[in-house]
Amino acid sequence: MQNICIVAGARPNFIKVAPLVRAVIKAKADGKEVDYSLVYTGASGDPTLEPSLFADLAIPAPDVYLGVDCVNLNELTGRVMSEFDSYLSASQTDVVIVVDDLASTMAVAIVAKKHGLTLAHLVAGTRSFDIRMPKEINRLVIDGLSDLLFTAGIGSTSIATREGAELTKVYMVGNILMDTLRFNRTRLVRPAVLDMLQVKEREYIVFTLNRKVLLADTPNLKAMLTAMCRAADGVKILAPLRPTAAETVRPLAEGLDNFCIVEPLSYLEFGYLTANAKGIVTDSGNVAEEATFNGVPCATLNSYTEHIETVKLGSNVLVGENADRLADAVSDIVKGQWKKCSLPDRWDGRTAERILQILMELRKE
Repeated sequence: MQNICIVAGARPNFIKVAPLVRAVIKAKADGKEVDYSLVYTGASGDPTLEPSLFADLAIPAPDVYLGVDCVNLNELTGRVMSEFDSYLSASQTDVVIVVDDLASTMAVAIVAKKHGLTLAHLVAGTRSFDIRMPKEINRLVIDGLSDLLFTAGIGSTSIATREGAELTKVYMVGNILMDTLRFNRTRLVRPAVLDMLQVKEREYIVFTLNRKVLLADTPNLKAMLTAMCRAADGVKILAPLRPTAAETVRPLAEGLDNFCIVEPLSYLEFGYLTANAKGIVTDSGNVAEEATFNGVPCATLNSYTEHIETVKLGSNVLVGENADRLADAVSDIVKGQWKKCSLPDRWDGRTAERILQILMELRKE
């Protein structure tokens, strides 16, 4: 029996590992010698994990909550290491799978290797090439420790090999987020807020915001909000913001009549909202990837992206934190003057299937 421990450090991680959880459950039901445990580094009462999340993703809730919840990243790293060490000491585990680049992800990776376990990094090889970013340090450490690097595309594969990873360790399995999107394509739920605001599909723009650096610079944020709303030329902008972001944005958006802050939506409702939007303005890499999958124009409030294929091939453009560039992008969205886009290679919804097949084959060796 191969025991796989799948670790999530934040809500977006669950969206990416859900297809893998479903694949293991199916394989076990088909008689394969494989099982899993889903571990969340945070607390069971984490407010970012809405009650419907796991039902929306069609997976069971985590088997284990490490219960670590603190702001200081160094303290968080130490506490996750301690809690995960205790978990591994009491649990039969063969493989640990981590995803993305959080401090908690790095902590889990270090402990897994100290226990002599096989470590697999999902969405490996992503880089900003800015060592001042804490997440960049996390990525370098996690990739350096990992026995298996599961990359999303050619770009991240070439980065991993260029940095010295053995070719036998690197597998271009595709973008696992696409597995989730394809699985949920017919399960999306139309949010009631569309009727409440009397807006129809393809007649609104979605705005999301989470980055602390953007929220902290309120003068520039106000300038961007004002420029965006003016460029939208009367098109409503729907902003399903979480409480912290909403608290900052609400006073800055006073007098902007087409800007509507709405309550956070469930995963399937938010998926419907973005899939049927006229365009999207976001600071989220995941949302930008979803926009490319759905062919929806997207302006990202950042000067770089770890998933450059969304810009080179997809529907994403980078406008940085510049109000004028944002206004130009929104104007193009409203006028229907957007670039042609296509889906990158291996965005086919079979990434989890490839990962599990690789793990099962390596088990036989």
